[in-house]
Amino acid sequence: MTALSAEEMVTARLSLRRPTPADVARIHALHTDRRACAHNPSDLLTDVAEAEDRYRAWDAHWRAYGFGYWTVRPRRDPQRAALGFCGVKVVRWDEVEVLNLFYRLDPAVWGAGLATEAATAVVSWATRTVPGRPVVARVRPANVASAWVAARAGLRRAPDLDRWGEDGLDEVFTSG
Repeated sequence: MTALSAEEMVTARLSLRRPTPADVARIHALHTDRRACAHNPSDLLTDVAEAEDRYRAWDAHWRAYGFGYWTVRPRRDPQRAALGFCGVKVVRWDEVEVLNLFYRLDPAVWGAGLATEAATAVVSWATRTVPGRPVVARVRPANVASAWVAARAGLRRAPDLDRWGEDGLDEVFTSG
């Protein structure tokens, strides 16, 4: 992976860039796809206004912390529609600030290792650039593919941190 800045990273196959207002349509499309949100139905959106709100929240996080969620595109065709989103945001976890890892890619590209590639780049960047805040991924027990991505990205399973979230039991993977 080559890190260009907090706002842009590149990997062998991907370009990860800070989202812009032009990404609202992709946020909407991905977060209205029941397959993409099957394990996190509370993430489903119903209209474009909700996607605009989500973008504004992501942008506010970027302005507050200098990092957040990145838009994932093919490296060799960065003008192509976004494949999805991957990144970290600061959350409180047991009274400690941690970096919650998020990855959601279009189901059309599942199985090609792209989520793992993006998540690995983000975890590597976060552990290097934001030391002292562990990276945490919360995964539903039935979401085997997501657990695989978290483990391949370098996170270890931490059953002692499991808890109930908005959509059911969260199995936790962590860098710390």
